[in-house]
Amino acid sequence: MKTPVSMLTMSDVTKVYRVKDSLLGGAGRDVVALDRFSMTINAGEIYGLVGESGSGKTTVSRLIVGLEPADGGDIRFDGTKVMGLKGRRRKNFTKQVQVIFQDPYQSLNTHFSIFETVCEPLVIHGIGDRQFRRARVCEILDTTGLTPPETYLNRYPHQLSGGQRQRVAIARAMVLEPRFLIADEPTSMLDALISFQIFRLLNHLRESFGVAILFITHSLAAARNLCDRVGVLYRGQLVEQGTAEETIMNPLHPYTKALLDAHPRFGSSRQKAYGVLRETERPIPDVDHCPFYPRCNPAMDNICNESTPTLKYLDSGRKVSCFLF
Repeated sequence: MKTPVSMLTMSDVTKVYRVKDSLLGGAGRDVVALDRFSMTINAGEIYGLVGESGSGKTTVSRLIVGLEPADGGDIRFDGTKVMGLKGRRRKNFTKQVQVIFQDPYQSLNTHFSIFETVCEPLVIHGIGDRQFRRARVCEILDTTGLTPPETYLNRYPHQLSGGQRQRVAIARAMVLEPRFLIADEPTSMLDALISFQIFRLLNHLRESFGVAILFITHSLAAARNLCDRVGVLYRGQLVEQGTAEETIMNPLHPYTKALLDAHPRFGSSRQKAYGVLRETERPIPDVDHCPFYPRCNPAMDNICNESTPTLKYLDSGRKVSCFLF
């Protein structure tokens, strides 16, 4: 069995959004989006980052590609420090790391034709002449399921369905043949059938091009079916990590169990399988505490409310940040 090769590593990364004082004189509370967050994604794997809205998932993607600076920690791609890249090194990094955003209509320029949209990265990086670019655009459109590609070149985003627009966004991200792809909730605006098709496309891209994918989602079902490994994020902290199958079928952290309880179960009883969420939250302790303590039913007083757990390896190779383990 081959040893996994690390492609992207984030070590103790912190991001705090500073809240300015209001006009009425009240001081706002700073928002900690990521708190000593660490993650490793290996070459050729699909890694799922799962969590509810506001957990910090999108912040992770924005820090990786440099849309925002981190306040602390280290981010490396192929061992090279990402933060502070400039000039040619920065341009080479953006060629290798591409993003698929959540809303394809917002991420596509409505004034650009599909050809201009997908071709733009080739122009920016000075790759090929117009004949080469046209052939390359047709090739990647065909790969992403927009066939025959010639019929899409002169169309505009408003002339396409939501699923077709997302395929255009994927084609634009893949036209440079990147080695790392960030898919930030790429199906949240799509219906179930189209979402399934997009999942199959992402897996096809991994198998055909060897691209590693960070798949950001709130859907545990999608993560289980698509991802090799899963990390569960809660309020900026990684609380559990393992293979997608074992993490979702045998969750350890109470928050992971709460996410599974929140997943709709059609045709079954309304009783929760785990019942870890309290009906009323506990008061937030004034001292260091487990971030999930106020909402956690099985939390232990004098332990969970007095210190913060750290992410630790278990004998099975999984990671969990919980005093119950």
